[in-house]
Amino acid sequence: MNNTEILVSIITPVYNSELYIRDTINSVLFQTHQNWEMLIVDDCSTDKTAGIIKEYNDPRIKYFRLQENSGAAEARNKALEKAQGKYIAFLDSDDMWKPNKLEEQLIFMVEGKIGFSFTAYEILRGKNTKNIKVPSTLNYGQFMKNTIIGTLTVMVNTDIIGDIRLVNVKKDHDSMTWAKILRGGHIASGLNVSLAYYRKVEGSISNNKWEAFKNHWINCRRVERLPIYKCLYYFPFYGINAIKKHYF
Repeated sequence: MNNTEILVSIITPVYNSELYIRDTINSVLFQTHQNWEMLIVDDCSTDKTAGIIKEYNDPRIKYFRLQENSGAAEARNKALEKAQGKYIAFLDSDDMWKPNKLEEQLIFMVEGKIGFSFTAYEILRGKNTKNIKVPSTLNYGQFMKNTIIGTLTVMVNTDIIGDIRLVNVKKDHDSMTWAKILRGGHIASGLNVSLAYYRKVEGSISNNKWEAFKNHWINCRRVERLPIYKCLYYFPFYGINAIKKHYF
């Protein structure tokens, strides 16, 4: 199969995203790889998000709304249930891709027979930017020391990894999902080319690093079921790397 024939299912949860959702959708529309479907699941937004999405007259953009507010993990899982592509990509409602993101990552994965990949990206904070470089590979232990994988850059080949569902916890569910995949013996392959923009929104849950540290510790104990001594080993590395990544 030619790469241009590969269908990529893009998973996008939204909640009160009226400020940025246009930028996110437009970054998908401008992709050089055009065989995609964008599954947008609305977690009961109360602003103009739904109206903005419905302005787009493109059958590849598929909008769904949850019956009750359930969190981003549940929204992503609902989208995954409806996904038609064997390649799955993730893009949140305030982030953006560069135009060659899908094309470059598909070449990387197809040529390398890769099941789980991620790329470098740039953090946007107001008018400032920071480049986040990534290693060529990550195994489970390395990831638990450095959760460098940006969800907006992840692409999974379900023929290799199998059907995936996000770990259904309220916070840090993406990191716990990548940990679950890697714990199963898979390796994450990094493409050290910046292909996406992560928007750092002041006041968001992900921007509150002390809260994020607490949630990560809880999930390492409850979800990953790591003994305390392993958490104590991993956590200083995790904390230092998280601070280095986000503060500039």
